[in-house]
Amino acid sequence: MIARRAEEMTSFIVMDVLERAKEMERDGVDIIHLEVGEPDFDTPDCVKAAACKAINEGHTHYTHSLGMMELREAICEYYQETYGVTVSPHRVMVTQGTSQAIFSVFSAMLEAGDEVILSDPGYACYPNFIKFVGGVPVAVPVTEADGFELRVAEIEKRMTDRTRAIFLNSPSNPTGNLLSTDRMERIAKLGPAIVSDEIYHGLVYEGEEHTMLEFSDNAFVLNGFSKLYAMTGMRLGYVIAPEAFMRPLQKIQQNFFISVNASAQVAGIAALKEAKADTLRMKEIYNKRRLYMIERLRAMGLGITVPPTGAFYVFANVKHISMDSYKLAFDILEKAHVGVTPGIDFGKNAEGYLRFSYANSIENIERAMDRLEKYLKAKG
Repeated sequence: MIARRAEEMTSFIVMDVLERAKEMERDGVDIIHLEVGEPDFDTPDCVKAAACKAINEGHTHYTHSLGMMELREAICEYYQETYGVTVSPHRVMVTQGTSQAIFSVFSAMLEAGDEVILSDPGYACYPNFIKFVGGVPVAVPVTEADGFELRVAEIEKRMTDRTRAIFLNSPSNPTGNLLSTDRMERIAKLGPAIVSDEIYHGLVYEGEEHTMLEFSDNAFVLNGFSKLYAMTGMRLGYVIAPEAFMRPLQKIQQNFFISVNASAQVAGIAALKEAKADTLRMKEIYNKRRLYMIERLRAMGLGITVPPTGAFYVFANVKHISMDSYKLAFDILEKAHVGVTPGIDFGKNAEGYLRFSYANSIENIERAMDRLEKYLKAKG
């Protein structure tokens, strides 16, 4: 008998799109991928060299369950230099990507029936993490008219005596928006713990990102190396947590994960200490793609009233074309041979939108926009 939690888990629709696209590619169809949120850049040379050296020097065994002290210290140095916040390495746990960090945090925090407030639209997998450990996701609709920012008053309306955390993601997937410092500060004062997914930090093109650690000690900050450093396959992330939670988190790590890949941890140290020039170069290229994609999509009549300023996504309003984003995305894939993500993947309030990723070359983005424009003209 299959467990209910597995039966009731929703699929990650972007993967449905990708898997259909891969089937088409095996049949010889040229697909341009704007659906997947993965950097198209190669991992920086200094990171690859550090990983290879680590393997050759024997870093192929278990490490401390919380992670190598050298890496945890480097993470603390990074937060001091970048945000001006002081963090003890004893509050840092290195994880197998940020996804594991989310799973571990909610496993340590939630009893059955406890509630977590999060935005709609929001990252597709967040509710499943919460529900898998017995928690209840409580969605707060955010709107295009308000820049897809959480309203403090709307959070307060949904707070109960079972509210354990408020889950933030800034810059956001799928909208690419940045939460204002004023709202971050006001949300931090509401009382529940803040779980802040900061995986897209470093990829901000207008304005400035702030860590939740600037506003609250009652915060769990999730971050990693996949997006900024183009290290998705190395599966390296971390959580900075309140001191009281470190032993529970450590026990979860010891029992279920033991420790994180040792050579990947060494590579993470190199990323923090040596790859800044690489990240700035990638960021500059992302920004050029962002501006080009926004211009082309707007020229086609797609709604982008508030341009995304972070991450590598454009969330476009297509309600005038279809209110079935799932059907529309697959129609675009089949007829225009461009992979895009339907808004419904990110929540009920995201219906009528499509997410376009600009983590692809400008040449491919240009071709994709040409195909999409032809598709829309034929659709009438």
